[in-house]
Amino acid sequence: MASKTPSLLDKHHILLTGGCGFLGSWILRQLIESYPELKITILDIQKPASWTSPTLNVRLVEADITDKLQVLSSFESVKPTIVIHTAGYITVGSARHKPSNEIRARTFNINVNGTKNVLEAAKAVGVKSFIYTSSCTVVMDDKTRNHPNENESAPTGHATLIYGQSKTESENLVLAANTALFRTTALRPSVIFGPGDYNFLPSVYQCIARNETPWIIGDANNLWDFVYVSNVADAHVLAMENLLTTGTAAGEAFFISNGEPVTFRAFCLAVWAAFGHVPKFEVSIPAGLAHWMGWASEWVDWLKGSEGPLTRGSIKDATQTEYVSIAKARIVLGYEPRVLLPQAVKISCQVSKKAVSITTMKLISAVYTRGTRRHGHKEQLIFVQHAFLAAI
Repeated sequence: MASKTPSLLDKHHILLTGGCGFLGSWILRQLIESYPELKITILDIQKPASWTSPTLNVRLVEADITDKLQVLSSFESVKPTIVIHTAGYITVGSARHKPSNEIRARTFNINVNGTKNVLEAAKAVGVKSFIYTSSCTVVMDDKTRNHPNENESAPTGHATLIYGQSKTESENLVLAANTALFRTTALRPSVIFGPGDYNFLPSVYQCIARNETPWIIGDANNLWDFVYVSNVADAHVLAMENLLTTGTAAGEAFFISNGEPVTFRAFCLAVWAAFGHVPKFEVSIPAGLAHWMGWASEWVDWLKGSEGPLTRGSIKDATQTEYVSIAKARIVLGYEPRVLLPQAVKISCQVSKKAVSITTMKLISAVYTRGTRRHGHKEQLIFVQHAFLAAI
């Protein structure tokens, strides 16, 4: 994204929540590239040990978004005029489909109460523009049906999984807060991947080590949406520019993807090929049979006291159709994916191989199969993210 004239933002100060995380780090990079003189404050729950400011205009404050007083104090100190709110909690593994009461409470506390705290603090100090990182799961986490070519007219409020439920509630808070003096918008990215991704891409790679690549679940014709991380970062910058100028994005939500729906199987094959792996044979398993295999696997996992990759939830995810239209983002925001899917997969896998060893990739996958991610980062894995970013 080319550098813009400084006049648009020369009097503004951005506060970026979750700026130490995967997406937040890329948004920071795009902001610096587009507006080198812009004042930016990152708000994150903990400063990574290896963190250093990329420019003199960027600083970091530590605050827990679930602590209302901490958030308000940080906002009063920074006095931002623009907020980009990316901090959140993502459920993965079994927690996505069968969360414990603790995980459920944490998800809603961070994603909903945390967003409420950030919104209230933003209004209290006179913030003019508020961009929220929502999720396609506000629609896609309705697991009772397929989702072909969804657009923003699709109803929300039907998510059957807690992540989509929490993002729906928080998105509603953000859009309801929109006024002429406090413009808000929400972006709904599809599955994000790219350099620095320590969740999705490693989980796809992990299938090689587990000898799972030959198995085809269902008919493998279900289309999915993916989006390269820098394209999502572009969308956030475009949304910010819109709110500061025409304001046509105010009070609106936008799906953000690469606009290149592809079968889930084809995407996985592309990732595996980039790592030098091609399945030697393929075996198709009907979706109905796979469902019962997942059920049996869950019982075995329960008896063993461990968590395996094959569950009814993972089968449902892998066989469902989930892709969106980005026509609204193109028209209103001027969004156009700059990095297309084949190039995005190639870059991501090249950087992954360059930045970390295969052993580390397995370690990351194992950690994130069992856990969840808070506020965009987890301290013990920060070194991996910075290795990814430094390798670009």
